[in-house]
Amino acid sequence: MGQTKQLELFTDTPEVLPAAQPVSPAPRPVPTTIPIACPPSLPQGARWREVQAPEQTIGFTLQRSRRKSIGLTINDDGLQVRAPNWITLAQVDSAVIEKSAWVLEKLRLSQARQQQLATADAQWHDGGRIPYLGKRIMLSLDDTRRTTAFSGALSAPQDDDLLYLALPASAERNRIRDSAHSWLQQQARLRFGERLQHFLSANNLTIRRWRLSSAATRWGSCSSDGNIMLNWRLIHFQPDIIDYVIAHEIAHLRELNHSKNFWREVDRILPGFERARDALRQHDPSSLPLI
Repeated sequence: MGQTKQLELFTDTPEVLPAAQPVSPAPRPVPTTIPIACPPSLPQGARWREVQAPEQTIGFTLQRSRRKSIGLTINDDGLQVRAPNWITLAQVDSAVIEKSAWVLEKLRLSQARQQQLATADAQWHDGGRIPYLGKRIMLSLDDTRRTTAFSGALSAPQDDDLLYLALPASAERNRIRDSAHSWLQQQARLRFGERLQHFLSANNLTIRRWRLSSAATRWGSCSSDGNIMLNWRLIHFQPDIIDYVIAHEIAHLRELNHSKNFWREVDRILPGFERARDALRQHDPSSLPLI
């Protein structure tokens, strides 16, 4: 059998249909200085060093190693530089300065990610709020219940609707998270299946099968043999964004590319899709809190 081709959302830069009115590009924001502090502890044999780059001062952990060249990596403790013993400090500093734009961008993303994860982690308690279909619903722990239940309309939730979890108030965070995840995935399976069938029937199309995914890099995909995957975390977004991703993948059944014809097909399936597409582009699975 030949290889199965699979297309991912936003894999290619789309050739967008001409806009009715030209829009002037927004001014590019001026980068702000980001805080870079020495971590509470350093690896054995490592040292903290700072260098003045064009953008700002960059601090980093320097560790000597047996590697043959200078290596720069970003982790939760910031910039880590490994260099052979024969490399001078001036050469290390020059390497950091040369890569300063890359370093600062990665540090911004890493810090934003840590803040998002901290925010997400704080939600796993009685009264915590999580996003569901574009609204913030509230967790309510109630061990007198036998099953999870929702106080609002499943397809039209409102802010502060209650998601009752059959758990004691003393339940651990991981248990609360797993219970909420299970319910969210159940709702994703039901809603996505209904919307898929709606669009397939309306366009006289069929697929081989579909399933939920937990991909960290894509919202959806469609393979050449008619298999569709949809990221369950789409259930956090408002319904029009979910419809856009489904319409996008269904359009690939006729146009397995991101050409002008493909975007015309998306527009035929879901007129006015651009707003939802542009809203989703502000996010990606790897940058969202993994709630």
